[in-house]
Amino acid sequence: MRLAMKEKVIITRHGKPAGILIGFASEEDWFDYRLEHAPRFLARVELARQSICSGRGIKLEDIKI
Repeated sequence: MRLAMKEKVIITRHGKPAGILIGFASEEDWFDYRLEHAPRFLARVELARQSICSGRGIKLEDIKI
């Protein structure tokens, strides 16, 4: 587990890679990992990118607070 906090650890089954162990330094790192791999979040990011590419986005400097 200590090694997994520093680098990814390959888990093998009968000498062949079967999985990977990833450690997290903090709870925030765990949250970030979960968010970055959440299908619903990734789908929303993709929709936002498509919107921007098609010219439907709003420039940050045009937003008034």
